[in-house]
Amino acid sequence: MKLREERVSIPGAGHEIKSVVISPADDTPRPGVLLYTDIFQLTESTLRTARRLAASGFLVCVPEIYPRGDLAGVALEFDDDGKARGLAGAASMPTAQFDEDRTSALDYLATRPDVTDLLVTGFCIGGHLAFRAAFDERVAATVCFYPTGLQDGKLGADVADSLSRASDIKGRLLVVFGSSDPHVPADARLQVISALYAAGLPDTELHVYAGGEHAFMRDIGVRHDPELTDLALREAVSFFSGRS
Repeated sequence: MKLREERVSIPGAGHEIKSVVISPADDTPRPGVLLYTDIFQLTESTLRTARRLAASGFLVCVPEIYPRGDLAGVALEFDDDGKARGLAGAASMPTAQFDEDRTSALDYLATRPDVTDLLVTGFCIGGHLAFRAAFDERVAATVCFYPTGLQDGKLGADVADSLSRASDIKGRLLVVFGSSDPHVPADARLQVISALYAAGLPDTELHVYAGGEHAFMRDIGVRHDPELTDLALREAVSFFSGRS
C-alpha cells in the first residue's frame, strides 16, 4: 500500500508540537491513531513502525513528547548520550504538561475530516502516555507496548496518578509486555493487572511475550525480536479493528 506522509505542527498551549502524520495515499476517512514514541522521540525506527501501522488502514499521528526546551524537534540517537538526554527530557516534564499536550494532539486528530475514531498506542514511556490518553472519553481503544512506570507512577518530573485513575478508562485496553523486561518485572506486571481489575476493567487484554526484552519492537540493537514485533503489530491491528 502506498502511503502519504507529512510533517505538521500541532498547536499546544503556548508552543508547537512537531509531529508526523502517515496514512494510506487516498482520501478515505479512517480511524486515527495517536502514537507515542519512546524517550528518543521521532526516530526513523519509530516512524518505520508507524508506517507499518498506517499500511493496515489507519491514519497515524506521531508527536514529539518533548515539545518544550532543548529537545523540541530533536530525534535522539540510540546511544548513551541519547539515552541520557531522553531521560533528562522526561525528568523535566511534569505530568500536567504531558496531559496538556495529549489533549492538544487528540483535539487535532478529532477535528481532521479524514479521521473517524480516536485510537492510541505507545512504546515504553509512550506506553505510559498512551495509558493516560485513554482517560479521554473520546478514545475508543488503546494499546500500550511495554509501558514503564505504571506500577510506581514514574513518568516525568513528579509522580503520576495513572493506575489510581484506571477507572477513568472507558475504551478498550490492550497491554503488551515482554517477560524479560527488567523495567516491568513479573511483580510489577501483577501490580498493574491487579489494579486494572480492581478498577473495574476485567476485560483488559494482557499479553506477556516469552523472552521479550524491553523495547523488543525497536528495530535497532540486540533487543529487537522481529518475530515478536510482527506478532505484536498483528495483535494491535486486530484489536484496533474491533475484535472483542
